[in-house]
Amino acid sequence: MTSKSVATALTLYRARTLTLEQAATVGGCSVAQLEESARAFAPATGSPADD
Repeated sequence: MTSKSVATALTLYRARTLTLEQAATVGGCSVAQLEESARAFAPATGSPADD
């Protein structure tokens, strides 16, 4: 599993080109690892912007 392959897999999953399981296969990782990576790269929600 390389960061590039995981990034590609996440991109394809978020574009709804692949299912989560297919994206994990492409990324060479488990579904759990891909979910963890997705959370790590997800934009923060619920935090107010600094003024």
